[in-house]
Amino acid sequence: MLMRSGLTTAVRRGGAPVSVRAPAKLNLTLAVLERRADGFHEIESLMVPVTLHDTLRVQISDVPGIRLRVRFGGRLITAAGSPLAHDVPSDATNLVVRAAQALAVEAGLAESLTAACVPGLDIDLVKRIPSGSGLGGGSSDAAAVLVAAARAWGLDVPSDRLAAIGARIGSDVPVFFAGGAAIAGGRGERIEPVAGIPPLHAVIARPTAGLSTAAVYAQCTPDAARRGVARQVATALAAGHVRGAQHLMHNSLELPARSMCSEVDRLLEAFARAGAAYPMLTGSGSACFALVRSSLEARRVAARLDMAGWPGVFSVRLVPGA
Repeated sequence: MLMRSGLTTAVRRGGAPVSVRAPAKLNLTLAVLERRADGFHEIESLMVPVTLHDTLRVQISDVPGIRLRVRFGGRLITAAGSPLAHDVPSDATNLVVRAAQALAVEAGLAESLTAACVPGLDIDLVKRIPSGSGLGGGSSDAAAVLVAAARAWGLDVPSDRLAAIGARIGSDVPVFFAGGAAIAGGRGERIEPVAGIPPLHAVIARPTAGLSTAAVYAQCTPDAARRGVARQVATALAAGHVRGAQHLMHNSLELPARSMCSEVDRLLEAFARAGAAYPMLTGSGSACFALVRSSLEARRVAARLDMAGWPGVFSVRLVPGA
């Protein structure tokens, strides 16, 4: 047994692989507020996981060190070699590897993030969520590997502690420990779970071009008037007032994303032509989405976007939790 930072560890030798899903998320609202002293912006965002997901399989190894293998699945298989299936490193720059390293250090299994004596861990990541999309795929993968690695290594770590470790890896990581819909505050680390949102259908599409989160934030003008809108939207959705909620839904990053990437502009117009009401950007983009009334409408909108030549179209359902 090792003790560090209140974590009890009992590193397993062998054991069955641990598999977890890492869902994408949609920002139903995203208000960018004042800039903080640490350089980040204060935000307020209603985030909801969806059925589109990556899969991670973690296996203890006798060979020290963390090894990551990345493969593509779902619609990204046909996009292999295209911008939808690129820029997913398998080295220590991937958030998955960084998260596993951070957990090992926190638990006292390694002295530093670069230590070669980290207990062996083989991670197989199947990517279905396109990167550079504002769908939170990298952050969700990091959250998932924290859960999976803790199980595989035999660590007794509560989820709030895993979320705190994840917050040091990326601002969006903690929301994936909420168990469903949540309002994120601070720079993303303050999480308030939200109940009552129905499992609505949505269509997501991503243009060929991706966007840098840092670059989009750099062009954003803070909008304090949007404070409180996340709660209003959550309340309206829980009451079944979907159209009223859509009137309130807003993303402060949409205007800079549209100015930086003409494809985002064209994609939002394509959503409207496909019959979708109130399409909007998710996160920092470049993916956009629209809530729809049924699975049939989702299939129709998705088919029209497919026929129009957009490469990354997904028909999904919200997974709001309790």
